[in-house]
Amino acid sequence: MARYDGWWPLGSVSDFPVRRNTVLLAAAMAMQSATFQLSAAMSSITFVLVTGISSLLGLGPALTMVAAALTALPAGRLMDRIGRIPVLAGGFFAGALGTALMGLGARNHSSLAAIPGFILLGAAGATGQLARAAAGDMYPAERRARGITYVLFGSVFGAILGPLVFGPILRGRELSAETLVLPWLAATGMMLIAAVIVINIRPDPKRIAESIEAARGTLPPPSSAPAVSLTVILRRPGVAMAVISGVVSFATMAAVMNLTGYVVVQHHHHPQHLVFPIIGAHVLGMYLLMPAVGWIVDRAGRLRTMASGLAVLAVSTAGLTWLESVIPVAILLFGLGLGWNFSFVAATSQLADLAAPTERGKLLGFNDLVAGLSGALLVLLGGFVLDDFGVAAFALGASAVALAPIGFILVSSRRLALP
Repeated sequence: MARYDGWWPLGSVSDFPVRRNTVLLAAAMAMQSATFQLSAAMSSITFVLVTGISSLLGLGPALTMVAAALTALPAGRLMDRIGRIPVLAGGFFAGALGTALMGLGARNHSSLAAIPGFILLGAAGATGQLARAAAGDMYPAERRARGITYVLFGSVFGAILGPLVFGPILRGRELSAETLVLPWLAATGMMLIAAVIVINIRPDPKRIAESIEAARGTLPPPSSAPAVSLTVILRRPGVAMAVISGVVSFATMAAVMNLTGYVVVQHHHHPQHLVFPIIGAHVLGMYLLMPAVGWIVDRAGRLRTMASGLAVLAVSTAGLTWLESVIPVAILLFGLGLGWNFSFVAATSQLADLAAPTERGKLLGFNDLVAGLSGALLVLLGGFVLDDFGVAAFALGASAVALAPIGFILVSSRRLALP
């Protein structure tokens, strides 16, 4: 039986290379983070330039999020059946194909190529987000939030890599569909690198989770552990609040992030290459303080941190109503990412705590399904609002969405006596 003492932050393990697996997962997240900076900055612009329909500027990102939502639950279920690594690697390969199709669509002004690209990119995003299930697998409950943040912290390096790669490619060039071909092809290379990195993770983190639980006597033998339906899992105390927090924080953050590039270029009339430092600041907000956030979540409690994160997210979003310069907008986007960071890590940790290793992928996949569909709806509606009513209506509306669940979370946490 593998032994796990769970004391050293990166895993003091006799039989399993938790430290090595954590670093490799973090490196894969760095590649994905850089790629999705390009998606956040240029998806809406790419869609408009390829199709010529400005009123549907939110449709491109919405396609990506719908695809991610519809992929998340099947991918989570498949992770529970065959392991985390095959699904993660398949997702990154799908992302490489998707970005290549985006480049082809931009080169030929072909929506027939670009639209499948949006869809495959969404599928890749869904599976990449489920890397947190693999991260949670390798750490015991008392250190799970920190373990998840160690992996997600890799995205900080992607936040640095994205502007370094994509900024120079676009600097000084006229905005056109052809200009976007090379950035999308560079993203293809990044997704392929992520797939190769993930393939080298051994053993599968699900095996580590099962060994940890068995060693602690918290996992029954497989023959005596009947499958638990998703409906039963969702009825457990604390699950619904975590799902609500995860869904609202992701949907609001994703809608604002995906439309900021259009706001900066088309509404505030800044050069297109300045979008990448702004999105880079946002990604830093999402991931730079991950280890500290994990410590706070483990110490302060899941639900209080969820509510605090949603409040920070709402304030940052509302600020877009009044600020237009690049540096203030970058600071607001940093705050948007930080608010998501708190609520997302707390929600993920809560869901992982309340699910067995054989349930974790399914539950997180369901959360991502609802979050993705909600995000797609918000970005599509946000595109219409932005085009018809302007930045103020869009920013204040998104802020109201983020604030809505806070009262429910706080009241329910007192009623259930949950931390």
